[in-house]
Amino acid sequence: MLEITTHNELPEIPTKRYFTIGEVGELCAVKPHVLRYWEQEFPQLKPIKRRGNRRYYQRHDVLLIRQIRSLLYENGFTIGGARQQLTDEQKQEETPCADVAMIRQLRTELEDLLALLNEPIAVKPSF
Repeated sequence: MLEITTHNELPEIPTKRYFTIGEVGELCAVKPHVLRYWEQEFPQLKPIKRRGNRRYYQRHDVLLIRQIRSLLYENGFTIGGARQQLTDEQKQEETPCADVAMIRQLRTELEDLLALLNEPIAVKPSF
């Protein structure tokens, strides 16, 4: 019988840009064929595909896979229920409050940039 490990027992994610399907399988305690199936079931999971349709996962993909794994194996969700849970969480993150905060930060950065552009430039005479 397959032993289910908890999220806390999973290895730390190395600081790499891309991971192969085998590496992700080891990091998330999931077999590669399960990862390929989850790609079909969860629209949020889209690894980069390169030569020969080889999959390359990024850190955010690994975190998403761990979240999916937790919903399915530890919390007992069905595939459909886990998909709905992820969709609901994504909608909550896209609330107007988050948009307002992002707009304020962008405005501050633009004002700082404008102030920098309006500073007088010291021109050295060239003799």
